[in-house]
Formats: sequence, C-alpha cells, structure tokens
Amino acid sequence: MKKIFYPMLVFCFFGLVLQSCKKEAGSGGSSSIYGKVLVMDYNSTFTELLEQYYGQDLDVYLIYGDDKSYSDHTKTSYNGTYEFKYLRQGTYHVYVYSKDSTLQTNAMVPVVKEVSISENRQEVEVPEITIFQ
Repeated sequence: MKKIFYPMLVFCFFGLVLQSCKKEAGSGGSSSIYGKVLVMDYNSTFTELLEQYYGQDLDVYLIYGDDKSYSDHTKTSYNGTYEFKYLRQGTYHVYVYSKDSTLQTNAMVPVVKEVSISENRQEVEVPEITIFQ
C-alpha cells in the first residue's frame, strides 16, 4: 500500500505546483495592446459638433484582469495612438475619461473597452475609443 501512496502523493504535489505557477494577466509577457482615441469636440450643450480629431497627449489606463484599480497607464502620441507592451495572456480593460454627453453629471466618465490576449507574441488592436470634449 505504501508503494502506491508515495507516487500518488508526489504526482499530486507536482500538479498543485504547476497549477499555482499559472501567470495571471499583467506585465512580463511578450504581447501588446494598442489602439487610437478619437475626440469628438462638441459645444457645451452637445448640440453642435465643432470638430473631431485623434486625441494628443491623453491619459489611457489599463487594468490587468480583476484588479480593482488601474495597473498601468500611458499617453496618446501626436496621432492619437497608444500602446501597452510586454503583457501576458489574459483579459484587460482599457479606458479613457470623457465628458458625459448625456449631461447627467459634470464628472468625467470612463469609456471602457475589454480585450483579451490568448497567446504569446500577440498584438491586439483595441476598437477605437471615442470620447467627448
């Protein structure tokens, strides 16, 4: 009976170790997430579109998996693009703050996009994020 028990114990131990080594969403990988932020610039009552352009120097935030707060942030470049590099497989939330076009609040509201990385060395394009100013 002891001969059967010992190999099973070792097998179970290594199974638990391998399972606990699974890495969650976050930095340290070989994949990236990128996209663009489009700004719709309206008058103060949101009745007239003044102009639209790709946002420059805007803050873009990234949440890893189920984190409670943002895990990383960057700024858009001159043409509205942003990129988060060196990410592992998992689910991410990308967001940018916008004025509330419904005029329900004066506070900025987040515009959130969810994306997933499913393999190493993957480049995931986030659908264009449109914000109001």
